[in-house]
Order: sequence, then C-alpha cells, then structure tokens
Amino acid sequence: MDNLIKWRKTCNKQLMEETLLIEKAMRGDLDAFNQLVLTYQEMAFNLAYRIMADDAAAADATQDAVISMYRKLDTYRGGSFKAWFLRIVTNACYDELRKQKRRPTIPLEPLTDEDEPIESPAWIADKSPTLEENLINTQLEEAIQHCLNNLDAKFRTVIVMVDISGQDYETVAEVIKSPVGTVKSRLFRARLKMQECLRGFGELIPDRFRLNSEDDDV
Repeated sequence: MDNLIKWRKTCNKQLMEETLLIEKAMRGDLDAFNQLVLTYQEMAFNLAYRIMADDAAAADATQDAVISMYRKLDTYRGGSFKAWFLRIVTNACYDELRKQKRRPTIPLEPLTDEDEPIESPAWIADKSPTLEENLINTQLEEAIQHCLNNLDAKFRTVIVMVDISGQDYETVAEVIKSPVGTVKSRLFRARLKMQECLRGFGELIPDRFRLNSEDDDV
C-alpha cells in the first residue's frame, strides 16, 4: 500500500510539473518548451522510426512534429499532452509517407568524364551484413520491421504504439482520434497480419519467438 501511495504521489508531482511547463511554454518560455521536447523526443523518434522504417525520415518527421507542436501550442486544450504530441508525430509521418508516394523515383547514376553512366558504382553497392553475419536479435529486428513495413499505416501505427512503445489503449485512441474499440480491432488485425508475415521467415525467427507453424500440420 505504501508503494502505491508513493507511486501516485510521484505521478501527481510529474503531472503538476508538466502542466507548469506547458503553461510556461504557451506563454513563450523556450526553456520550458525545450524541456517538454526533451521529455518526449525519444518516444517520438521511436514511433516515427517504426512508421517510417528509416532513420533520416524518422528524424525529419520528428523535427517537423516539434516545429508543429510549437506552432500549435495555443490549440492544446488539456488532457494527455503525450497523446496530443504523439498525434502530431503520427500526422507528420503520414504526411511524409504521402509525399513519398507522390514523389517520382529517379535513379541516381553517376557519370564518367564522357557522360556515360558508371556501371554498378561502388557507392550504391549493398553493404548491409548478410543474415549469417547478424545476431539473432538483429535478424528478428529485420524480420519484424519488414513485416511492419507491409502493414497499412493505420494498422502499423496502432501495433507500434501498443506492442512496441507500450502505450495504453486510451492514449492510442487519443492519438488516432478513434474509439478504444477501433484501437483494439486494428490491433487484432495488425497482429494477425504480422503473424502471417513472420511465418515466411521460418528459421530466421528464434525458437522462443517462432510461431507454431509445425503444429499447424498436426
């Protein structure tokens, strides 16, 4: 009981401190704003990375979200500040994904002095390690990210926030502006799609994570 009381006091203190920071930031206090950014930037980047599957794109989306947060501070109307900010991050990722779909893909081909394309230039060679060179956790990470990339953005966002970032249903519901029931439904469908995708990796998945594909044949 004593531990629970201490935990509640700690949470209330943190909430009060955050509320004070928000109020100061809304009045133009840059130090307070920066403190808010420091509190959530790692969480924001991790979410963006899982959605974008690219370090540079995730960093850009996070930076855009921070700028957007600063500009929209006066629209914050209370409630979970974390959920409010993560919704901005999610929208920044969606905007970038839409831009990527519209952006034409132009191959970069370096030319020789005679304006002839260089065949198989070294700088575009795939230098990523082979699966055999990766540790099991790296193999699993690649498999999971591959399957995440194949999900529609709305499913990817939910499963990333719940199963990877550890956010509760209520927070996710605030972020995607949908009922908790929608969160649960999308999460269920996302998990099914992930399971089906991960079956295709077979021996790449460690025994403790491997789905019971062998049992299906029994």
